[in-house]
Amino acid sequence: MCGNDGPVDGPVSNGTHPVQGNPTSSPYQNVNDFISNVNRFKIIESTLREGEQFANAFFDTAIKVRIAKALDNFGVDYIELTSPVSSPQSFEDCKTICGLGLKAKILTHVRCNMEDAKKAVECGVDGVDLVIGTSSFLQKYSHGKSIEMIQKTALEVINYVKSQGVEVRFSSEDSFRSDLVDLLTLYKAVDKAGVNRVGVADTVGGATPRMVYDLIRTLRGVVSCDIETHFHDDTGCAVANAHSALEAGATHIDTSVLGIGERNGITPLGALMARMVVTAPDYVTKKYNLKALKEVEELVASAVQVNIPFNNPITGFCAFTHKAGIHAKAILANPSTYEIIDPALFGLTRYISINSRITGWNAIRARCDQLGLKMTDDQVKEVTAKIKKMADIRPLAIDDTDSILHSYHMELQKKQEQEQQA
Repeated sequence: MCGNDGPVDGPVSNGTHPVQGNPTSSPYQNVNDFISNVNRFKIIESTLREGEQFANAFFDTAIKVRIAKALDNFGVDYIELTSPVSSPQSFEDCKTICGLGLKAKILTHVRCNMEDAKKAVECGVDGVDLVIGTSSFLQKYSHGKSIEMIQKTALEVINYVKSQGVEVRFSSEDSFRSDLVDLLTLYKAVDKAGVNRVGVADTVGGATPRMVYDLIRTLRGVVSCDIETHFHDDTGCAVANAHSALEAGATHIDTSVLGIGERNGITPLGALMARMVVTAPDYVTKKYNLKALKEVEELVASAVQVNIPFNNPITGFCAFTHKAGIHAKAILANPSTYEIIDPALFGLTRYISINSRITGWNAIRARCDQLGLKMTDDQVKEVTAKIKKMADIRPLAIDDTDSILHSYHMELQKKQEQEQQA
């Protein structure tokens, strides 16, 4: 188990949001048991390893350093780098980042062989992440080694890395399509050899949360070391799988910024934070610099020349936008009615959209107050009808709506003046 933070008792307020106070029968009620690590987990941030496998990625040394520092500022526990064996520049970049003096531990991800391990140790990393394919597909079409040979090689390499005073993780690749008996036998052997972590990888992204829970819960009963998990997002389950893994006893989650990686990538850092700040708000808000998330995502998005998706958790442009009249009314009264996450935790603000045919008069009332336009409820309802009528004809921008409000208010003032003169 990693960390010493126990489960939080009772409901916890999400920042400035009132306590949710869910009844015990609510589906949102957390179920904590002695094996769950949702309140004590660590992040292995792999943007500079898995992220380099993204189709658009080209990180020169300068951008790698900027990303590493940004991730360190956010508070990730580990930063994983591309194998130094990949290229001469990868070797030099690994040494450079190891020399930055970051708070996060620096790892590198290498094949499970002695040559790669020695090169990794030479870079000065804090930990070496060993990996080898264990499914029948990868045994046959990738490296051609039997499980017996994999275990023999793994134990030799693990003993070497440990002798150098460096952390070591052993991970299977394509874990969910591997034979369960082979997997557990292998994990038990490397655990006995003293690895810091064993890794479980959903390499092709085909696992479901139930599959993840069953495998991790079983593995938790076999090994005493920490359990790292790596989930690809080919079927859209990466975040749910990560959460399920923590519930089952996993201790470490691999992430990348915006989820970039091979094919559809892996568990996104921001999306995982969105999930975990709801599940374990006290732990997450104290451990991570959540207000730095937007800056990190914008940095990486720029580096790989993509836009942040409109529906990206937390930082998507409409993540905290409320449009429907019923929603807006409730949000203005109490944000917890339609927000499970307080945007202020991430240094962001909500936006009430008032430019559409479904705008409600309560939202227009709030905008009038912002603009300093005094109107009665009946007057606000009347001008809301004008806005809706225009929105039925064409899309409106905020300037259009404000113009309608100002014009209507001026008409009211003129009428009042005329009445006073009469």
